[in-house]
Amino acid sequence: MNKYLELSNQYDTFIYDSYSIYEEDNKLKISFHYIIQNLTDFNTTLEIEKKDIKNNHVDDELLSYLAFHIGMVELLSYWKSVCSKNIIINCAYLDNDQIDWFKKLYYNGLGEFFYINNIKPDYDNFVNIKSNGPKKIFNSKYCGSGNLITIGGGKDSIVACELLRDFHKENTCFSLNPKQAHLESISSLGYDDQKIIVKKTYIDHKLLELNKQGFLNGHTPFSSMLAFISYLTAYLTGKKYIILSNESSANEATVIGTNINHQYSKTYEFEVDFNNYTKKYFNIDIKYFSLLRCLTELEIAHLFSHYEKHHQVFKSCNVGSKYEPWDWCCKCAKCLFVYIILSPFLYKDKLVNIFKKDLFEDKSLLNIFIELLGYSDKKPFECVGTYNEVRYAVSLTIKSLNNELPYLLRYYKENYPLYFNSDLLNKLDDRNNIDNKFMDVIRKEMEKYAREIN
Repeated sequence: MNKYLELSNQYDTFIYDSYSIYEEDNKLKISFHYIIQNLTDFNTTLEIEKKDIKNNHVDDELLSYLAFHIGMVELLSYWKSVCSKNIIINCAYLDNDQIDWFKKLYYNGLGEFFYINNIKPDYDNFVNIKSNGPKKIFNSKYCGSGNLITIGGGKDSIVACELLRDFHKENTCFSLNPKQAHLESISSLGYDDQKIIVKKTYIDHKLLELNKQGFLNGHTPFSSMLAFISYLTAYLTGKKYIILSNESSANEATVIGTNINHQYSKTYEFEVDFNNYTKKYFNIDIKYFSLLRCLTELEIAHLFSHYEKHHQVFKSCNVGSKYEPWDWCCKCAKCLFVYIILSPFLYKDKLVNIFKKDLFEDKSLLNIFIELLGYSDKKPFECVGTYNEVRYAVSLTIKSLNNELPYLLRYYKENYPLYFNSDLLNKLDDRNNIDNKFMDVIRKEMEKYAREIN
């Protein structure tokens, strides 16, 4: 019997037992209590600064309901250690449609986790969710205004903020568990402390002990938890729009021929599902959407190449994020992808100045390079662009250099055909939830630099 079956049978019941909201040290705190029967229990906490709460008409029942939903996603971090067959919800009521909604999120959002751990779950039976909590009824009146912009520290959120610079007075930046690089990015965009909201979550160290003991571990759909936390934040701050920076390439599967997607909770599908869910069950006027959904990674990189004041500030490397100061490790798929996608616009001197070396000369990156190009059975499990975007970026850079090619570009030219597709630099994807006033801004910015690529 494999470890997954052994653990899910031995610890077959996971309980979302309770959550509480309280004030302490000028913070609003939300704590969640989970139990794995016959093993252990967990407590985790989310902190919100009281000074950030601008909505003077908070409905306590709605606030409680929003908080509960954060716990419905946070529980995955603990449930995945044993993959219990049953999840029992003791602290709130979920109807059958809600249970189906979360089951879909869990199954798709854990696709990478299942794949890496060689788990082949059956959608109908991988988990049974039962709700025992009381049904809550509330009728909240809410009229928000302005934008809550989620900031991740990379080029995408910087591009989103630059596109929204004419809305500066309406914008507030939001970051979850930020590192110094996140705060420096926000500062470089011209926002002071009054326009920055920071939230912190604290993991139960018992989970880390289970990881050391060999219990199951892996990727969870973090962006879906961010969705519910940002929704709560928008409500507390009186905002109308939650603005993300997820591009169209997030929709492409990570493993070829499957629906397994490292970025599932950044996809257009999840965005639509989330808006439908919040409209039906929260029934207040807050819209969640990605401003960059209509853009390719190449279009985003082209715009970013013009925002030079951010080039030494932005950071995307997840390996480097584990250290202080956060910097590019120059060894991972994320570093190489960002290097590639910016190369048609910044190679060579400006790009080397950002990364402090020429990644195209690093022979140890060849296998990752091949995966990013799509000449392997999967993409790296990272937030990276589509195969065609990578091939086009590489081909454009090769074309601009003529004969003097660094190692990786020379390898490409000797082994694969050059690929050109101008739509990836001048066409907007119509699968998006972007209001017209924001689309007008995007079109204007694209037109501003269009002559460079025609």
